Amino acid sequence: MSTEYEAGDVNVVDDEVDNEFDDDVELEDDDNVVDGSAEVPVAVATYLAKALADSPDEVEVTASARGDQVKVSVTVAPGDMGRVIGRRGRTAQALRTLVAAAGAKAGVKTNVDIVDV
Repeated sequence: MSTEYEAGDVNVVDDEVDNEFDDDVELEDDDNVVDGSAEVPVAVATYLAKALADSPDEVEVTASARGDQVKVSVTVAPGDMGRVIGRRGRTAQALRTLVAAAGAKAGVKTNVDIVDV
């Protein structure tokens, strides 16, 4: 077997390929963002909550300052609460973990609350 490079080798990185994930997330004007530092965690929470909900149009995510942390509040339709919380809170905990990771990347501590209306 030859160890030389062959044209079309799948293990070669092509520098001209665009990255399908964009780190610069832009939020709509009506989203409540604290000093711009909560854009990424709010975008992640919004994306995940809308993906989980049967009524994605009724998902509302806001951010507010709470000491040195950003509090992310997720509000969904009453029928979607069970889907977002999950069995024994596992889905909600996964949501909190992913939002915390996104917040850590943005350099901010996050706290996610699922609001019951």
